[in-house]
Amino acid sequence: MRSDAATGTGTGAVRVLLWLVVAALAVRQVAAVLRRPPGERLADLETWIGDNGVLHVTGSLYDSDRFTGTPFAGLVLKPLTRAAEQSLGVVWTFGSLLLVVALGVVAARALPGPVARRTSLLAAPVAISLLMLSLPVRNAFHLGQTSIIPVLLVLLACFAVRGERASGLLIGVAAALQPTVLLFAVLLLFTGRRRAAVTGGVTFAACTALAWAAMPHDSWTYWVHHVAGAGLGENADSLANQSLHGALLRFGLTGPLEIALFVVLAAVVCWFGLRRAVRYAHDGQLLLAVAVTGCVAVAVSPTAWQHQLLWVLLAVVGRVGKRASDRLMWPTVVVLVLTLPAKMLLPNMAVVVPVRDNVLLITALGAACAVPFLPCASPYWRDPVPTDHAAPVAARWSRIPLLPFWRRVLSRPNLLLELLLIRVVYSAYSQVRLAATAGRDTAERHGTQVHSLEQWLHIDIEHWANHAVVEIDWLRGFFDFYYTSFHFIVPLTILGVLYVRRPADYRWVRSSIGFTTVLALVGFWLYPLAPPRLMPGLGFIDTVHGVQDFAKPDYGSLTSVTNQYAAMPSLHFGWSLWCGVVIVMLAPKPWMKALGLLHPLFTVSAIVATANHWVLDAVGGAAVVALGFGLTYTLSGPRKLRAPAVPAAAKPLDDLVDGAPPGQVGDAVGGSHGQGVFRK
Repeated sequence: MRSDAATGTGTGAVRVLLWLVVAALAVRQVAAVLRRPPGERLADLETWIGDNGVLHVTGSLYDSDRFTGTPFAGLVLKPLTRAAEQSLGVVWTFGSLLLVVALGVVAARALPGPVARRTSLLAAPVAISLLMLSLPVRNAFHLGQTSIIPVLLVLLACFAVRGERASGLLIGVAAALQPTVLLFAVLLLFTGRRRAAVTGGVTFAACTALAWAAMPHDSWTYWVHHVAGAGLGENADSLANQSLHGALLRFGLTGPLEIALFVVLAAVVCWFGLRRAVRYAHDGQLLLAVAVTGCVAVAVSPTAWQHQLLWVLLAVVGRVGKRASDRLMWPTVVVLVLTLPAKMLLPNMAVVVPVRDNVLLITALGAACAVPFLPCASPYWRDPVPTDHAAPVAARWSRIPLLPFWRRVLSRPNLLLELLLIRVVYSAYSQVRLAATAGRDTAERHGTQVHSLEQWLHIDIEHWANHAVVEIDWLRGFFDFYYTSFHFIVPLTILGVLYVRRPADYRWVRSSIGFTTVLALVGFWLYPLAPPRLMPGLGFIDTVHGVQDFAKPDYGSLTSVTNQYAAMPSLHFGWSLWCGVVIVMLAPKPWMKALGLLHPLFTVSAIVATANHWVLDAVGGAAVVALGFGLTYTLSGPRKLRAPAVPAAAKPLDDLVDGAPPGQVGDAVGGSHGQGVFRK
């Protein structure tokens, strides 16, 4: 009973914390909108119902491309023009906030059962938080769009109201606001709710006919001339249009060929997607069926703007993977794609540009047609194959207990998810590094402090080393090349080898370099420092970037695009030292260990000789590396693991166990290969 009480108390505390997060996100979202000048907030709403908005004009709604809604939406919004005053922005923002809260609560209650009590208590704040962080909701808040309303109407129709007629009525109104939502009538039809499907279709037709009667010219313009609004708003080939039509246009297809291909692809997506949705609905996963149908609607719509892609986030409820270690793969991908810009997810490389430009569409198509969501009847739906965890070895610092949730996993992590997370972390690192800047005077004052301290310690060798290397062309070329080339190559190579050959060690060393990088960011923020090459009057020569013009406010070839004052600590040296330590710990041959030590030696020589860092920057880099390894040791215990409780033949772990007999193969942790780099 004590255990149950403790669990209940812990759940209650987590629930309170999550609701506080919801409140903080709500305040932040409202403040982000209302802090903007009146002309820069609620841009679409102001365009529609402002003093000179479209809905005030006596002519057509579509005389310009500023209004992209259906004629029925214009008919509904027109009464608001009477209240188009400054306070309307506040009312609209808080109203949108309430819609998001309602959407999150309905979605949380619609989770397929049976649902654990802990999940039911935490689902609502988690759902609302994810919605507020998502790009569609943030975009809808900023623009003053109505795209949250159709999603909420569909969820209410499927999970809240009673009676098929009420459900059909809500879906019909939602379809009158966003036409492709009419696909939900098809879902209702094939799941046995024919009356709701018919009511939805009739309601959609009635609302559209009402708009035709009130605004015949506008209705003709929208439905015929612009083909359901396809020609309104931004250009259809814009990156903001994440539909099949937009993707085909971006690939260079135009005219009848593009239209024919779009129609064929849309028909295929509708066929496969709606079949899957019906199957999940019959399986008891109605929320997943709604999400899949919404993803189909996104893909086949002529235009699917970012604020209309909220359906994709609902697909996070699908369960994918037989193993527990794979269960978080799909939700993590969906959340990252729906909360972060595509440029942060994928690098700016020509080979991945088509994926990066269409990442939201690809995710929607995956949810609609490809991702193998588990049926409730699957034995793995509730009980996935458990993840193998190593028995932790207590750290020597007994006063600092290991974190109970930090358990050492023996299997290698999912490669796609790992690459995605590494890219996101590096993008965040780049953004924070760029933001952690300071004025030139502060950075130069700190540079003077460091230089003076080095003179007092008699380690101010930077000027001598810099000018000595400049006199020797081949040595200057070598250090310039080493400085610009090996900073990322060597750490990524080590991580790649460990991922393949030593997955348990990979997780341990990956955590250590992650902590090292985070600690370095703190140093960049607290102590912006001008490197020797950006210190006027000291006579340093920047061998890598060229001659600096100190008369300009942003001198140097990179000062205007990146933070050149992120010098303390030196991650060039820190990452190289991390590489050296890892190689010394894991390399099987003495010559490999010696070769590994050359990398930090060459790096520290390069950063000093090229005038990109002070000697004390390298000391700072060594300090954050030591702290990174120390934090990893403290939280997860020593790198090596206990001997397995089962015979080695059944579960070989000898690669990472102290005193393992030589010659035994350790595939479970060390990889599936018998010999190779980083194998004991």
